[in-house]
Amino acid sequence: MHPIVERAWKIVPKPLQDAIASGIDRARGVTPPPPPEPDLSKKYRLLVGPVNYAGQGYRWSRALEESGEVSARNFVHTENNVLQYDADYLVTWRTAEHSRAWQRAMVEAIARDYTHVLIEACYPVLGGLHSGDLRKQVALMQSSGVRVGIVGHGTDVRLPSTHMAADPWSYFHNDVWVPADLLEPVVAENLKFIGEVDVPTFVSTAGLLIDVPNAHFLGVIVDPRKWANDEPLLVRERVKVVHAPTNPNLKGTIDIAPVARRLHEEGLIEYVEITGIPNDRMPAVFADADVVLDQFRTGDYGVGACETMASGRIVLAHVSEQVRREVERHAQMPLPIPETTIDTVEEMLRDIAARREHYRALAATGPEFVRRLHNGDFSRSVLMKHFIEA
Repeated sequence: MHPIVERAWKIVPKPLQDAIASGIDRARGVTPPPPPEPDLSKKYRLLVGPVNYAGQGYRWSRALEESGEVSARNFVHTENNVLQYDADYLVTWRTAEHSRAWQRAMVEAIARDYTHVLIEACYPVLGGLHSGDLRKQVALMQSSGVRVGIVGHGTDVRLPSTHMAADPWSYFHNDVWVPADLLEPVVAENLKFIGEVDVPTFVSTAGLLIDVPNAHFLGVIVDPRKWANDEPLLVRERVKVVHAPTNPNLKGTIDIAPVARRLHEEGLIEYVEITGIPNDRMPAVFADADVVLDQFRTGDYGVGACETMASGRIVLAHVSEQVRREVERHAQMPLPIPETTIDTVEEMLRDIAARREHYRALAATGPEFVRRLHNGDFSRSVLMKHFIEA
């Protein structure tokens, strides 16, 4: 929920909130679903939720099940799953926030059936129970003997003031997305909560270690088989450049798109912007591309870059030295993403067009990098060592 909308909603008394939301659900014929059930024959049983950003809750769950010792179920609020990523269990936000029956059933199921709960993005895993107070929710689960962990996904733990100070390209330097002064106290509270509860903590991308230095780098997961292809790279006269502005401010679209369009008009590249295409159709899009412009205002890389590397395509993005050092330490090879800023994107595209063999060789290392860090094996090892078996 946008911070401004969230502030307005919080002014409404909780009983009235419950009445409004429950009334909407009843009018739509929504019945609270029973809690997700794990395989009780497994030694460890994990519940992950409730945001599943970029389908990662589901991916981490599947990776853990490959161990043979874990049964994992992820869940997500329907409203957070607009791109329809795979998920084990869907529930509406209104049900989670306002249905006392659903909350009671989840509390009972967690205490009875689960050994571990991994909370995503500091978002209340038990919905509106205790008015969404995560400290009380964590204490309640821990009192039942459940081990609780936290994973930070991105803006939930990325403190605007820190990011702005560290990165001149930070998307917090303008108010196109969410004003930094509104987000700052929200993130600060999340970081305070993480420090106070003192549970195993993870971050999905390496750049977030700046804000959560005691966390473990978990890494995002993609399926390399889904993205692998044999399409030739950089063989057309015009380099085909693709950009998917899923979040234009984070990706820097407003700054890089004019440059790409100008080079398109010049005849150097063929520039294509991709919008509204489901994730299951993106492998064909990437296979037909030479270069993918990823994100230029975060200083980090995520799922989109990993999918592109797995496709054997060239990724251009701004990635900080801190991130590069961290991932190289784990992968034992350099991150195959040429450092590119908003100021140098034109220079990089011209260089790619001129030195095609060099960039073919670089792109060819992408699938191996993904295999080492982002195919699920690394993430499973981190979670087993620092959370499940700890």
